[in-house]
This record gives sequence, C-alpha cells and structure tokens, in this order.
Amino acid sequence: MSVDIRLASSRPVGADLYHGENPGNIVTPGDVITADTGFMRGHGTYMEDDCLHASVAGTVERVNKLISVRPLKTRYNGEIGDVVIGRIRELAQKRWKVETHSRMDSVLMLSSVNLPGGELRRRSEEDEKMMRHYLKEGDLISAEVQNVMSDGCLSLHTRSLKYGKLGQGCLVCVSPSLVLRRKTHFHNLPIGASIILGNNGYIWISPTAQDKSEESGGYETNLQPVPKSDREVIARLRNCVLALAECKMLLFDTCILYAYEASLKYAVKDVLKPEVGVEVVDLVRQRLELEGS
Repeated sequence: MSVDIRLASSRPVGADLYHGENPGNIVTPGDVITADTGFMRGHGTYMEDDCLHASVAGTVERVNKLISVRPLKTRYNGEIGDVVIGRIRELAQKRWKVETHSRMDSVLMLSSVNLPGGELRRRSEEDEKMMRHYLKEGDLISAEVQNVMSDGCLSLHTRSLKYGKLGQGCLVCVSPSLVLRRKTHFHNLPIGASIILGNNGYIWISPTAQDKSEESGGYETNLQPVPKSDREVIARLRNCVLALAECKMLLFDTCILYAYEASLKYAVKDVLKPEVGVEVVDLVRQRLELEGS
C-alpha cells in the first residue's frame, strides 16, 4: 500500500486559494464597519465611540439600513423550512433528541413523525413503547425544521415520505455557511447516486433507490450489499465535496456534479491531494463562469 507523506512547508497556503470577488467585505473582530450613525446594528456587531464594529469574523451583509456580520465558521442557526440531517442521541418522553450541529440538541416529537403504514391517528401509549423500534440511538435521519423555540432549540418533523431514516451511504460534514439555500435539497444525480444537502452542513450521499416503499413510513432501510461501482461513485462524490469545501466553494447539485466530472481523470484517492483538489475546483469555477451560474 502506497503512503503519501508531505512536509508542512509544502502544503498550499489557505490565502492563496481564496478567489472571492470582494475580499474587502470580510471583517475581523474589532474592525470598524462604518462611522455613519444612520445604520441599525444587527447580529455580529456592536457600537463603540459612535462607530459600528464587528464582533465576529465574517462577511458584512447590508439589508436596507440594517448591517450584520455573517460568521465564516459557526454552529448551525436553524430557520423554519430548512432541510437538516441529524443523528438520534437520546430517547425521552414522547420525543427524540437529535444532534443537528446546532448549539442545542433538536427535538423530534412522536406526534411529528409518520406512523408505519401512514396511519393518521392520535399517538397512544403503545406508540410510545415502540419508539425505539422506529428510531434508536445512533440512527441518521433527514427532517425539516418545523419551529424554532425561544431558546434556539429546533423542533423537527418527518411527516413527508421524502424524510425519515437514512440507510446505507456516506455522511460528509462541512461548514453550514457553505451549503447554498435552494428550493430543493434532495437530488438524484445522473451518475447513479443521490445526495441530500442539509442546511446544517451535513451532506448525505447514497446509492439511488430503485423503488421506495411507502408502507414502512420511512423506518425500514435497505441493507443489501452495495455494488463496488456504486461505492466508488459515492467515494468520489465525497472526496469532491471535501475538495470544494476546502476551497470555500458554495455547495449545490450543479457544482458537485461538475466537480465529479472534472475528477474522472484522477484516481478516487488522488482527489484528496491538495494540488489535485485545487485543479478540480478551478475547472468547476471556470465552467460555472462560462454558463453564468
């Protein structure tokens, strides 16, 4: 087995990889954003000496008279309607506690999930006893943010058949700020794989399901062996996502597919090499600029 060992001095410098259009829009804690008193103070800012200062490192965002700073690296701040991927951490009374990369554990109520067979009725004591049969500790799920509570805790639901328990696949964790908000976050790519781009920075890559059983209510998973060709596609997609995240590219279905196509001339493991990753990402940028995306 070949091993690739590199010295720290030979690694690419992060600043050299930045291709932002307006690097002057990035501020660090303590930087003066504006001395104009006509602006309102938003998140990530504070007033001092009649000047508006940044309290976090990030990009300045202006909405009319409101100025805020969006952190470059932060925990997930959920919004209603967001698609998230989480892991069951604990079972409590009529609820599951889910880890979703936010400041607090999210809550999935028993009344917010589909019952097996799609039954519509009140949850009984028998349903509460069967909670661990539906979802147990360690299970991965896809869900939607139903409500954001006053303390910042997220309330989730899986009432749609597209949500539920996740089976065989690969979980990739990136910064939530890199996932582009779009109308849909579920994508069946034409290369034989499906991808779920969670707004919380968790990305799920799995083989495309041939048929979906609506009878199980999203609790049964296919545990049949995955063919080697599908595993290679998933591994290549995972490495492409990590390469894009390393170069701070916004993640959406088109750029991930372009990165996959640009990486086909390399071996799967070589995509993780810094110089190969930079070359793949540059090809993706050029293609997106040509198409005006």
